[in-house]
Amino acid sequence: MEEKSIDKSWEELLNQLQQLVGKRPVDLNAVLFLIGVQELGTGPKRFSKEAKQDLMHIAVCRVLSQSGYYTFDGYDKDGWPQWTLAKPLPYGDLLAQENFLKQHVIQYFETLLV
Repeated sequence: MEEKSIDKSWEELLNQLQQLVGKRPVDLNAVLFLIGVQELGTGPKRFSKEAKQDLMHIAVCRVLSQSGYYTFDGYDKDGWPQWTLAKPLPYGDLLAQENFLKQHVIQYFETLLV
């Protein structure tokens, strides 16, 4: 996906999320947090700073699993999803990494928001 196409699709996704949750996510981290909460399945509640980081990690693993970078191992004793890195992530500068994640987030929501 070209950078211009990613940016356009990203803006459309943020608009859709604003309609769904009533607030426009400010950045990629906010969207990853929403995905993490969705994947955890406990619904909205207050999370500690550490739990928020864990939720964003869950989201990264989940969206990158679509391309085979992570495999789902099941749930731990507390009900949190566990993932294993299946293949090395591509190397890139910060912008390339962000666009790589955005592309996968867009793909993730395309399957949910139909």
